[in-house]
Amino acid sequence: MNTIQELKDRRDTLTLEMESIQADLVPFETELESPEVIQQGRQRAVQDEINDHKRRIDSRSFEIHRLNQKIDRLKALANRESLAAGYISAIANWKADEMELNEKRNSIETRLQQVRQSDQEDMAKARQAETDAATAYAQAVAWGDVEGEKAANAEAQKAAKSLTAAVEHHRRQQLLITALEQELVTIALHITEAQKERATIENKAAHLANTMLEEQWNETAKALLETGGKLWAARRLINRDPVALLNLDIPEQGENFGSWTFRELADRSHQHSLLDLLAA
Repeated sequence: MNTIQELKDRRDTLTLEMESIQADLVPFETELESPEVIQQGRQRAVQDEINDHKRRIDSRSFEIHRLNQKIDRLKALANRESLAAGYISAIANWKADEMELNEKRNSIETRLQQVRQSDQEDMAKARQAETDAATAYAQAVAWGDVEGEKAANAEAQKAAKSLTAAVEHHRRQQLLITALEQELVTIALHITEAQKERATIENKAAHLANTMLEEQWNETAKALLETGGKLWAARRLINRDPVALLNLDIPEQGENFGSWTFRELADRSHQHSLLDLLAA
């Protein structure tokens, strides 16, 4: 397996080659539009040069992309323990933040409900008190109750003052309600942000887990192939065809897209002596 530095060196070489080819391409693209080339009927030849340069550029660009994948994979595997620990810690922190924000939201929603209910009740009481005073006054007048009329009038004035105070209190409560509602909007945005951040980290963690498990799969497959090669060698020694192994097809995981088949076992079988097989 190539080291990270070897892969980087190869990538740097390809990058320089690609930049050189791109520089060489410019004169051909300029030449294609020149009157001389058109007059001489050389457009096809120049276009062929352009196409050849672009194919070479695309080939190197694709190889650079593949090298970047391998480099990223090797880096992830080399730092998998610290990366995994970092992801686990970050996910836990964002979950804790989200939980704290949800608790704040629930607390504010409860407080908001209380303020709304109290405000409605205070206004209803003030209006009812004014209505009751007006009713008492009307009844006193109807019955000619002078003292009752005076008392009801005093209550009406008192109720009017209470209603005025309640209206002012209601205005202040509406300001508080608006502020609490805005705070809920802000907290909701923070919760969404926390969820997005956690989802991003979880996605990175899942990719790391996938890379780690792919590597484990490949290592396990290679161990199985080693045993299979010995089994193939043993069966050859006793003149038994390894029929059951002929259908072997283990897909390799990672940036490679090949498979290990029975041919791998056949090749490995020639590496082992009888003593090797007995020591297995």
